[in-house]
Amino acid sequence: MDKPNGALSGIRVIDLSRVLGGPYCTQVLGDYGADVIKIEPPGGDETRGWGPPFEGDAASYFHGLNRSKRGMALDLRHHDGKALLLQLLEGADVLVENFKPGTLEKWGLSYDILSARFPRLIQCRISGFGADGPMGGLPGYDAVIQAMAGLMSVNGEKQGEPLRVGLPIVDIVTGLNAVIGITLALHERTRSGLGQFVETALFDSGLSLMHPHFPNVFYGGPPPRRTGNEHPNIAPYEVYRTATQPIFLAVGNNVQFARLCELLECHDVSLDERFATNGARLGNRDALRDVLESAMARWEGDKLADRLMRIGVPCGPVLDTTQALAHPHTQHRDMIVNIGHYKGTGSPIKLARTPSRYETPPPRFAEHTDAILHEAGLTVQQIEHLRAKGVLPDVPVA
Repeated sequence: MDKPNGALSGIRVIDLSRVLGGPYCTQVLGDYGADVIKIEPPGGDETRGWGPPFEGDAASYFHGLNRSKRGMALDLRHHDGKALLLQLLEGADVLVENFKPGTLEKWGLSYDILSARFPRLIQCRISGFGADGPMGGLPGYDAVIQAMAGLMSVNGEKQGEPLRVGLPIVDIVTGLNAVIGITLALHERTRSGLGQFVETALFDSGLSLMHPHFPNVFYGGPPPRRTGNEHPNIAPYEVYRTATQPIFLAVGNNVQFARLCELLECHDVSLDERFATNGARLGNRDALRDVLESAMARWEGDKLADRLMRIGVPCGPVLDTTQALAHPHTQHRDMIVNIGHYKGTGSPIKLARTPSRYETPPPRFAEHTDAILHEAGLTVQQIEHLRAKGVLPDVPVA
């Protein structure tokens, strides 16, 4: 299906992935014009059932990751299913999959085999730990990687237990890394004419998120620890109470600190030797918090945050999800997508000439099977024959 004017218009993606990292990646590609064909297993993408809430035949979880795609279902365990996948790959540029490493090889669809037949094909594999090494081939899950990569060790209150970040940050970043890898490979293909294997692993992505903690370790700093909302290297850089809602203050230099003190009408604080430099402020966090919160007690949080931002002091009110969605700047930045009954989060990537386009909601199970296969050259009779053999399920198979 042609998507004119998109940055990736003319690129066809065969998406064999499911759950989060892979679907997140292919949704980004689809938003920017790629023709993404989502091929689900006979049981469907399991996130269709990860509700409530539900919209139609699928949970909100599925809807958040699968717009801008066409959908079909295919049993790759069947010989005819593998043959049909190869036929679809004839016109494809990218294959995205997140099977357990070794699965495609077991089915006779290894990268060596596919690249020999389709030398321009870019194959992206998303996995937990990669295919080799001490943990190669083992399954990976977001929360497990948060634990193993160190994220939980630095997240949480000072005296609290290690805490998981409250969203699947490793899965999402792995999906974004896959987008980067695919677009790099597409660019390189314009020179070489050849595709290549692209790999992103949750474990690697989890480790890559550990800034500034890993650099602090590399250069002899103290072992990272949980600091709650405090920054390990900067002060004041945490949540502060006001007369109403709390604010997050992120002062990065002495000029910003002086402006903060001036607005709060406590100019002498910026001259106090305990707070004169960032290093001094780090050593006197508790005293600094007491002084600042005393001055902030007469301010409404949202108004104080707005005033501070407008004089160059980074600050924002602590909003809940409903407040964040209702924020006027959320609307202005087109960060909410509406397609009929579908509602989703917009793309944070803004391109001036070839922006994202939101035209199709997430597909119903096997919704576009016939159209996709007609494009691939199959007749009505051939499609019905494969359907009768169980290769092309119309409803999820338990």
